[in-house]
Amino acid sequence: MSLTLYAAPMSSATPVVHAMAELGVLHELVMLDLSAGEQKQPEYLAINPNGVVPTLVVDGTPMFEAVAIMQWLGETYGVERGLWPAAGTPDRLQALSWTTWAYVTYGGAVQRLNLSQSDRVDPAVRHAPMAEYCLREMDAMLATLDARLADRRWLLGDDFSLADLIVASVVIYSSYCGVPLDGHRNLKDWTDRFQQREAFQKTWSQAGQAG
Repeated sequence: MSLTLYAAPMSSATPVVHAMAELGVLHELVMLDLSAGEQKQPEYLAINPNGVVPTLVVDGTPMFEAVAIMQWLGETYGVERGLWPAAGTPDRLQALSWTTWAYVTYGGAVQRLNLSQSDRVDPAVRHAPMAEYCLREMDAMLATLDARLADRRWLLGDDFSLADLIVASVVIYSSYCGVPLDGHRNLKDWTDRFQQREAFQKTWSQAGQAG
């Protein structure tokens, strides 16, 4: 199978680069310069009309959206490597649920927080009461995740999986946006363990250097 991954340093594509490293999947990595607008060039828009990263081209057919790509990688390569639950198992249902929750439910709240307080958005859009509301909303969501981790080392049990990578990547990103994690002990211990993984340190270190 031919795989080409289009990514950019310190972007939403970085968790996909990390997932590839965990899986040890052979692929071509094409790093785009977002500041130069390479993601808006016609040749790239032909494979991802949204003009963003990541995009994974599988035997000539492109996929976009990071969570969809990582779920597909789990289904295609992760089961045999012990990094994704097999189809038809309860853990597969949990993996799909939590990873989609991270990008859709929790990730949506992160985006609302950024719009209401980030220096990168139009000041007319910023709204301090909304930012406070989003922080309370996300704290409640993190409490739910913390409870999930109360009796297990990793999201699905004793062993690390791509579900941990997908969910933790979004949670850690939210901490960069000002969401505190320290009030959730199980969650904080889990993200600390995740960041100690060799593939995490290598991938994010290289992403930072490239940026």
